[in-house]
Parts: sequence; structure tokens; C-alpha cells
Amino acid sequence: MSQDLLVGVDVGTGSARAGVFTRDGKLLSRHENPIEMRRRDANFAEHDSTQIWSAVCQAVRGAMASAGAAPADVVGIGFDATCSLVVRDAAGAPVTVSLDGNDRWDTIVWLDHRALSEAEECTRTGHEVLDYIGGVMSPEMEVPKLIWLKRHLPESWSRAGMMFDLADFLSWKATGSLARSQCTLATKWTYLPHQAIGWKADFLAQVGLEDLLEKAALPEKASPVGSDLGPLTAEAAAQLGLDIRCRVGAGVVDAYAGALAELGALSDTPEQLHRHCALIAGTSSCVMAMSAENAAIRGIWGPHLGTILDNFWQLEGGQSASGALLDHIVRWHAAGGEPSPDRHRAIVERVQKLRAIEGLSLADRLHVLPDFHGNRSPLADPNALGVISGLTLDSDFDSLCRLYWRTCVGIALGIRHIIDAMRQANYTVDHLHIIGGHTKNPLLMELYANAIGCTVIEPNTPDATLLGMAMIAANAAGLYPSLDHACRAMHQGGKRHAPDPAARSQFDRDYRIFLTMLAQRQAIDAMA
Repeated sequence: MSQDLLVGVDVGTGSARAGVFTRDGKLLSRHENPIEMRRRDANFAEHDSTQIWSAVCQAVRGAMASAGAAPADVVGIGFDATCSLVVRDAAGAPVTVSLDGNDRWDTIVWLDHRALSEAEECTRTGHEVLDYIGGVMSPEMEVPKLIWLKRHLPESWSRAGMMFDLADFLSWKATGSLARSQCTLATKWTYLPHQAIGWKADFLAQVGLEDLLEKAALPEKASPVGSDLGPLTAEAAAQLGLDIRCRVGAGVVDAYAGALAELGALSDTPEQLHRHCALIAGTSSCVMAMSAENAAIRGIWGPHLGTILDNFWQLEGGQSASGALLDHIVRWHAAGGEPSPDRHRAIVERVQKLRAIEGLSLADRLHVLPDFHGNRSPLADPNALGVISGLTLDSDFDSLCRLYWRTCVGIALGIRHIIDAMRQANYTVDHLHIIGGHTKNPLLMELYANAIGCTVIEPNTPDATLLGMAMIAANAAGLYPSLDHACRAMHQGGKRHAPDPAARSQFDRDYRIFLTMLAQRQAIDAMA
């Protein structure tokens, strides 16, 4: 077995995944373990970070066993995770973020919207930090959640001694280092890495977080993505089934790992980057763009410097619910049931049969605005609501399939809306790199080409997000001169799918209806 193996870890909303890679980017094995999430209601969601770490360790051990790799074979590891907020005391023990006071639940999940009013309050400050998050603070970022915690759970705030983005928590568990990634701090904590003083004390004081750096044990300077945070501790090495000589790279928010894997390989042709976006699509969807230029777009998070690669600016747009919306539609419909992979597969197969009969006109009077959990981009409205137009009394399986198909169309048109916003700011996006669970849904993959009008690139690697973390691990281990070199050396290429010109008129019509429905929803909201 090679002595230069790498482990990438990806913690999503529902599972922790680990992959073992060769130094040239080949995936040898992959293992996945579920993680728990407690939902109190639509706006409250909590994780147990101890259980997440346990799931990570099981995933790494499982991947290592499948690869037949020895602990000493692995020279580097990197962790990405959702932008969930972990709270610990000064000794490292969990501190509750829950109204019931149970310390087990010490993590506010990224999709938790309990801090809607706090986010609006941040936006009203008009502070400079808003210029780098699309002009509007989202409740999915950490600052509103922190304000909520301080106000509603003052005892937890008093007990807190460390607070982490989940990716940084995993790095801390692995190394004991309190270093924080430039990616996590810049994208979710209002840190400005392009300025000499990244933390804006006046903004934190305005929103009542003047003691944040002390309470969260935050560093004055963030660590560059992929930088070497040190070796595994003996305890972490034993739990992960690795060696203490294994180096740990500064991680990223999960979507950024997939973007690194796909866009990082284009860094030697920066003049072409504006034509490419990465779409990391699973429970939610993120549209990632990278450029050598600083270009701000209202409603699009960023621009952030160095959150994927040094010397490049990144933009992030997204949908708060995409795969989660399809699950919801299946549960909600009378003919639905539990949205298992088999159930989704059966629905997709029936949709394809119906389309073979009816073509592009299938359910073309049925229209869906997909904002069932707010509109992250480009409207930046967490209070936005989903809309379905064209329902009948039908409740059989075929009616579910028609609604599912048109929900897929709505999701794709929502991504088109985001990309159109980017196209108004010197991005000429015509290539879309698709990463994540949506690659397994042939309806969505077709729509991302045809409804958006982009050439879709499907990575050859089985898991581009894990590959991005393996690239970070390779950089931390010193296998390549820099992270961009690692990206180019380890990239696996992809399959291209061009849009079908015959579908253009249908989806252009659907998009005009989509925009009309957005305007009508805004008018109704104004009346209400």
C-alpha cells in the first residue's frame, strides 16, 4: 500500500463521510455514518457534536478498513462541515444551545432559522461587513445565532469558553488547535480577510457581541485554507484509527470543498474562471464562483478573499432547501410516504415514462416557487414562502410524479435566477460543475443543463467534496508546493452534458412564469 494516502472528511446535514485517496486523487474507499438532528419545529434544529465526532471516527475507520490501509500510510487529513455553530466551555465540555437546557444538544444546525429577527437587526446596522455578504445578513450565518444565544440562553453564554464553526470544531478535536479557517470566519462570522484588521470591533459592539472574541476563543488572524494545523493528537489518532504523524489541514465549509475540487483546477487559467460555477447540491444547494476580481452582487454572499484559494475572490449563492424540498413534497403528498432512495427512484422512473408520452409539456400548467425555507439568493429573503400554482383534486401516484417533476423544474429555475444575478456582474457563466447528491437524480441533471442553458460537467470522481478535502490534506502534508498545485495534480476530470436546444423555448417560458410568480408573491406580501 502507498505511504502517501490522504483522508478527506465531509460532514453534511445527515451524515459524516470519509474517503481514502491516493496522492494523485484516486478514491480507494468511502464510508458513511449517520448523524443525529433534533427538530423542535421548522425554525429550530440542533446537533450533538460529540455524536458527530463519533460518526466521523467511525467513517474514517470504515474507509480505512475498506481500503486495506494501515494507519502509517495516511500522511494528511482534512475536515469540512456544514456551517453549524458548536458551543463548548473553557474545558471543552458541551454547552447547551437548546431551550430545554440539555447539554447534549450543543450545536445549532446551519439550517436553523431561530435568529430571523437578529439577522434583520444586523442588516439594519448598514455596516461595512454587509458589503461582503450580499448586503443582507442571513439567519444561517453565525453572528445572528450568537446574538440569539446571548439573549435567550444567557447561562449558556456565561459558561461558553469556545465556539466553533463545525469544521473548525473537528480540526480542534483532531489537533487541540484553536486556529480557525479563513473560509469559515470570512463566510459566516463577518471576518474580513482582505483587511489588515479582520474583525470589526465596532460592528460586534453594535450588535451586542463586544465579548465575542474572548467567549469564542477566536484568533486575531484566520488560518489560510489548507494550511498545516499540526499533527493528530494521540487521543484523536487512536479514535480515528490513524497515526500521530498525520497532518491536519485547515478545513472549509462543506460547499467550499466541492468548489475547491472543481474550480481549483482552473486556477492556472484565471481569465476563464468567470465562465464556470460549481453547484454543490444535496439537502440544500450552493452556487460557487471564483474570480481574480472583487465583484459584489446584492443577494449573493461574498465576495470573500481566499476562502477557496489564496488570491482569488469567491461568491456563494444558494437555495436553503432543494433536496430537502423534494423530500418534503414526497412526504406531503397523499401518494408519497417516506422519501427513501427507493421511493425517489420509483417517482423518477414514472416521471420519465410520463415524459416519454407527453414530452416537455408534462404538467406545464403546474408551477412551483421553491422557497419553502426562504430565499437565500438572489433575493436574500429568509421569510420568502414557497408557492404552488396549478393544483387539482388529483391525489394518485401520477399526480405526485407530476408535482415532483415540476418541483425539480422550479429548483433548476431558482439556480438560473442566481446565475442570472451573477451574469449581471461580469460573470459569463456557461459551465456548471455539479457536485453532490443531485448527480444521482437524472431529472435534475437534465434540467441543470436545459433549464439554465449551461454545459453541465459531472465530475469523474465518485465524491468531489471528499476529493477537495483530500487536496487540503495533501497540502497540509507537504505533498505539493501549494494548494493550487494539489488541485491541478489531483483533479479527475469530468463528463460534459450540453443543453438541448429543442428544450430552450419551453424553459424560457417557464422562467418568465417563474419571475412573474416572484413578482406576484411580493405584491401579495405587500398587501398582507
